Amino acid sequence: MSEQLDFSLHPTPEGLGLVWHQHPQMTPLVIDFLAGKQAHRALRATTKEEAIGRACAVNKYPDCAILDATAGLGRDAWVLVNLGATVAMLERHPHVVALLDDALKRLYAEHPKYQQRFHLATCATLDAARPASYDVVYLDPMYPKGDRKQKAAVKKDMQMFQQLIGSDSDADQLLAPAQRAARHRVVVKRPQHADFLAQQKPDAQVVSKKHRFDIYMTRGTAAS
Repeated sequence: MSEQLDFSLHPTPEGLGLVWHQHPQMTPLVIDFLAGKQAHRALRATTKEEAIGRACAVNKYPDCAILDATAGLGRDAWVLVNLGATVAMLERHPHVVALLDDALKRLYAEHPKYQQRFHLATCATLDAARPASYDVVYLDPMYPKGDRKQKAAVKKDMQMFQQLIGSDSDADQLLAPAQRAARHRVVVKRPQHADFLAQQKPDAQVVSKKHRFDIYMTRGTAAS
């Protein structure tokens, strides 16, 4: 696609960076799990303050294993890791996979302990994940660009990311394979006004100020 040709990866002093050629004045996008506002948020995370932790029931499942099947920049995944979960990240766009891989290598070099609890998924697609191989599958599909209810003020790094990725037009098709891969629940992050994924009403919800987390229980697990 022409949009993808507008981007390339280049080394920077901070790590591998994504460059948007149409906006050369923008700082390259580098994922860093140990520096910046998002990283510090994750390092201070508690289940009381983080709705995502309550939705994924990190404290309920021993050695909670989560597949973040729409990993993006890895920010939610890193929060879940710091809440005690083991997280595998699955991302489809090769540029983003490269950014995540570079960020993980830098993280491991400084803190080797995370190698066992935070990594890229071994499966290439969600459909390829083994049945019931994770306690929780987490989905945060990109919402269509240009939505009239979406706030216009988006940070520059997210502008770049959204332009590269676009919307997940097949988002509804992610729910069924996610339910197969999850032992206990699928958690879907949605804007407050958004429709249910695949038009399926969730079993429970956790609502935060900006988003809601729709919870789909699997294999007869009761919602709690």
